[in-house]
Amino acid sequence: MNNKAVIARQVTVRGRVQGVYFRASTQQQARRLGVAGWVRNLPDGRVEAWLEGADDAVEALMTWMREGPEQAEVTGLCVCEVAPRSLNDFEVDA
Repeated sequence: MNNKAVIARQVTVRGRVQGVYFRASTQQQARRLGVAGWVRNLPDGRVEAWLEGADDAVEALMTWMREGPEQAEVTGLCVCEVAPRSLNDFEVDA
């Protein structure tokens, strides 16, 4: 991460977001943008993610998540402001 202020957001994504490479694509985008955190499937069909990094990078990733990969059909994002945890990488949780 760079010297900009670090922010963190917990994001829940609704829609057709499981089984469409949403987690792997989110990880790829996060690493490209320099965002740390994790992404995982939830039992109810949503995807949950923790995003941490520079404000502009986190915002760019959330913008991408509103569309997701080509096969996804995102119907909404729920975003909560949270305290950063000093994460260093972006992981896909099982």
